[in-house]
Amino acid sequence: MSLQVSHKESRPGVFVVSPVGSIDSDTDTILADDFEIIFQGTPSQIVLNMAEVRYISSAGVRVILKAKKDIKKLDGTISFINLQPQIKKVFEILNALPTFKVFSSVKEMDSYLDAMQEKFTE
Repeated sequence: MSLQVSHKESRPGVFVVSPVGSIDSDTDTILADDFEIIFQGTPSQIVLNMAEVRYISSAGVRVILKAKKDIKKLDGTISFINLQPQIKKVFEILNALPTFKVFSSVKEMDSYLDAMQEKFTE
């Protein structure tokens, strides 16, 4: 599946980013490029509207975590709205993981995340 991303500045410094599709290793650069455009300015908040995201892999999570790190340097925040159940589950799993390495590879982690998301879409 492909990915389309749009964003708008809802008020000064506050950007609503709306991805549509799957965020994976084939499409993560599309989201990263959109974040890059936003970070050309000084955003104070990024709101990710995830209503139309049907799948996210570790590559997509990495892009979001990088954006979180970048906006934190500006004393800003990232928040989510309209998380689909399978996407919410991915972030719940990642928040629950301990700080030490759990998966032996990105492929193993993606396989696990795939299985968890499939349970929510059946």
